[in-house]
Amino acid sequence: MLAGEFLASLGVRALPPCTVPFDPGYDAPTLAGHLEQSGHLIAMLKLSMACWMLGSEAATRAKLAACQRASVPVVTGGGPFEIAAAQGRLEAYLDLCAEMGVARVEAGEGFTRLPFSPAEIGAMTSSRGLELQFELGDKHGGTFGGDVTDALIAQGRAWLDAGAVQLVVEARESAAGVGVFDAQGTLDTDSAERFVDAFGIETVIFEAPTKASQFALIDHFGAEVRLGNVRLEEILRVEIYRRGLHSDAFGRPHLRPGHPEALRRASTT
Repeated sequence: MLAGEFLASLGVRALPPCTVPFDPGYDAPTLAGHLEQSGHLIAMLKLSMACWMLGSEAATRAKLAACQRASVPVVTGGGPFEIAAAQGRLEAYLDLCAEMGVARVEAGEGFTRLPFSPAEIGAMTSSRGLELQFELGDKHGGTFGGDVTDALIAQGRAWLDAGAVQLVVEARESAAGVGVFDAQGTLDTDSAERFVDAFGIETVIFEAPTKASQFALIDHFGAEVRLGNVRLEEILRVEIYRRGLHSDAFGRPHLRPGHPEALRRASTT
């Protein structure tokens, strides 16, 4: 019996890839090894920050080639996008992304204010064959309050109307005192639910860089929640938790393999 057959016999249901891990500067062989091991579980790979431009171009191209072999699309992080726009070099940046072969770019206003409208940026990306996503939230703005969430939902709608295919909810590298996480790292379920209610579970990617943030979001929303900012070495831990194969998840009815509650949720998604 193969491992996949055994998992099915346990009642572990098949899931679409829902995790977007990030590369903050891994060496190319390490990334290729993780893609070989976990590529079938990865929705996209984010080339985080500007590391992919500062490291050797040969290594970056080797990473992109490894992603292509694994059928994993690549998205670039929003920091270089914001800096390129602030420096008057956004179109050149988009040309570079297209030439390198990435599938999607992330826009944001996490630490700058863009000089272009969402519609203008949507046109710039689509004309180059690039997809677009937008990151919601200020990197230095702290935890979202009610008024902030209202404004971000309105902003998210504008970017979706301009052609963005997904929205990312900011949590940086800590998931504490930022976005939908308070200073102690506790998930604000009310704020998180508002984003899902407004845009749908498939459109929202919650950054979840820590074990506590990852488990809290899966506990609350179930196995189909999209998670980003997951380290490569943590992908399998996240995925066994989604499927109720982790000791902390097995006792949760909506995650436990074969449990009627998990099957009910699966049938309604």
